[in-house]
Amino acid sequence: MSRTSPHQPTETGELSRRGLLRTAGGLGAALALGGSAAALAGSTASAAPATFTHPGMLHNAGDINRAKVKVAAGADPWLSGWNKLTANSHSQSTWTPNPQATIIRGGTGENYGILYNDIAAAYQNALRWKVGGTAANGDTAVKILNAWSSTLTTLTGNADRFLAAGIYGWEFCQAAELMRGYSGFDLAAFQDMMVNVFYPLNNSFLTNHNDACITNYWANWDLCNMASAMAIGILTDDAAKYDQAVTYFTSGAGNGSIEHAVPYLYTDSDGYALGQWQESGRDQGHTVMGMGQMGAICEMAWNQGDDLYSYDDRRFMKAAQYVAKYNLGQDVPYTTYTWGTGQNCAQSSQTVIGSGSRGQIRPVWAMLHFHYNRRLYLDDKYISAMYYDLVAPEGGGGDYGSTSGGYDQLGFGTLMYAK
Repeated sequence: MSRTSPHQPTETGELSRRGLLRTAGGLGAALALGGSAAALAGSTASAAPATFTHPGMLHNAGDINRAKVKVAAGADPWLSGWNKLTANSHSQSTWTPNPQATIIRGGTGENYGILYNDIAAAYQNALRWKVGGTAANGDTAVKILNAWSSTLTTLTGNADRFLAAGIYGWEFCQAAELMRGYSGFDLAAFQDMMVNVFYPLNNSFLTNHNDACITNYWANWDLCNMASAMAIGILTDDAAKYDQAVTYFTSGAGNGSIEHAVPYLYTDSDGYALGQWQESGRDQGHTVMGMGQMGAICEMAWNQGDDLYSYDDRRFMKAAQYVAKYNLGQDVPYTTYTWGTGQNCAQSSQTVIGSGSRGQIRPVWAMLHFHYNRRLYLDDKYISAMYYDLVAPEGGGGDYGSTSGGYDQLGFGTLMYAK
């Protein structure tokens, strides 16, 4: 995979976020030089860094330190986010892992709920260790990670096996990244599991799409597998895997690439830019899920110095504004969406926006609000309202129902992203 930038520079030349940080000392320096926070909107995404930042997935060292200091001081909203975490049964140091040699999603013998519950527990215990410093939680997180890396050999099932490899692949890596360097954690064994069990399915889907028409699968299928490839790349310091995800985001053929995930752009009567999401005509549960999957990709890339959040004139922000506005109960424009299905690309169309699960609460909005509004100082009216009016403070797996949809995102954004 080429490590050249997927962006084309403008006539005046553009800097990647990494270049800006290295040459101008970050946003503060850009402001001091007479720039503005919005200047980052024109930044470009580079290929993988020469040296990966650790921790550098959903949370960097600054995020962790801020949460630690604010919780210790009893300051809100971090304390409210912390209280959501400590009240969750998955975050208890008494959690006992239940590793399986084979995980099945789709078809006969499904048991994937075991995996997503243990992943939530590993992540939540890892957070409690990093923010609260309790060794019992750190020990439990490592116990879960080691148990699975020494047991799991196969992910299988019908086509849904690709969802399992994608969603649980990127999520599992988050806990491992937080526990990197912890005494007793067998990082090498965990890396081997991710590379040999999860990544082959991620790569197969992104390259072959289960032998289906390239537009057959919804955006989330691409996105979760992109996120997993990126997370595994960071966890294992593998530039090729990281670059695969970034390149697919910017120019992939499937529905997870940014232009295909956000096919139509609008401006509403109040002057806000909006972007129709690829799954908007399907239902809102999967549409909001997409905010979490693409958000995870953008946040991981950001922590490695690449600004996918702002790629293509902040196309993702326009989509998030659109999705938030509709799920707040307001009207949005909708253009008939037509795509090819199955193996022969038979045409199918959605003529109206899907109202199913409208207003569904998922813990995906804090990450987006605190990036666009507090890092970049942009007016994110609908994202902000979605977060503050309906979601805050964010919980995580176990707080949003027992089915898989409640575990499609790790959550706890109030604790980890508030600024």
